[in-house]
Amino acid sequence: MNLSTRLQLYWQLTRMHRLIGALLLLWPTLWGVWIAGNGHPAWYIVVIFMLGTVLMRAAGCAINDYADHDIDMHVKRTCDRPLTSGKLARHEALWVAAVLALLALLLILPLNRLTLLLSLPAAFLAASYPFTKRFLAIPQAYLGLAFSFGIPMAFAAQTGTVPAVAWWLMLANIFWCIAYDTEYAMVDRDDDIHLGIHSSALLLGRFDVLAVMLCYTLALAVLVMIGLYLERGIAYFIGLVAAEGIAVYHYTLIRSRSREDCFKAFRHNNWFGAMVFAGIVLDYFT
Repeated sequence: MNLSTRLQLYWQLTRMHRLIGALLLLWPTLWGVWIAGNGHPAWYIVVIFMLGTVLMRAAGCAINDYADHDIDMHVKRTCDRPLTSGKLARHEALWVAAVLALLALLLILPLNRLTLLLSLPAAFLAASYPFTKRFLAIPQAYLGLAFSFGIPMAFAAQTGTVPAVAWWLMLANIFWCIAYDTEYAMVDRDDDIHLGIHSSALLLGRFDVLAVMLCYTLALAVLVMIGLYLERGIAYFIGLVAAEGIAVYHYTLIRSRSREDCFKAFRHNNWFGAMVFAGIVLDYFT
């Protein structure tokens, strides 16, 4: 196999051709970056956290495929991935993940000690999440933790502390993560039953749609509370109203529980995160 072909396979392994996962991780990180920076974060902080987000998401994908190798080969949607198809060896996924994680670490080395300390649980959560679906009833909640640690890190990098508002913002993101990852789990429900994999969609059963909408509601409620606490302006809340409209649209998709519509709703969550971020940014300019 020539180098060009191998690099293309690494690109697929890390899902760089499908950026929805990176965007879902990036938006809440940027919420934290902007609020911690009082609407004017330093440019280098923005660059570090954007690049770090992409690198850690890519590393997480490689670890995920390593962990799910024996599962993915039995799922139509994943059986052609580089590891399950045999185009790459399993150990290569570990090397790719290690290199990407090292690059992410190098990015944050210039930052303060608290940010570096917070990167340790962040890395542990990212590396261990793929294994949780084997024993946790709601691995989506664990993913929420993993996808939220950029928030306290953003506050630590810019303020040297992690105030209460950072943890509340993290909680809002966990609720949102459970919502969209349950939509994703609804796509794979039949495969997960067959393979004995845990997911919130299986645990919740016929209450899955209700739970998704409740999580959207709780995420938005916490974001409203944060806005009131920080005395944000109308633009912030308009962003939340737009996000609420997107959540309602997702209800129209997932209530049928069809695979195609649930997957469409999952991918459309990019706009939920983007609307919240747009409201935050615009509010600091008005």
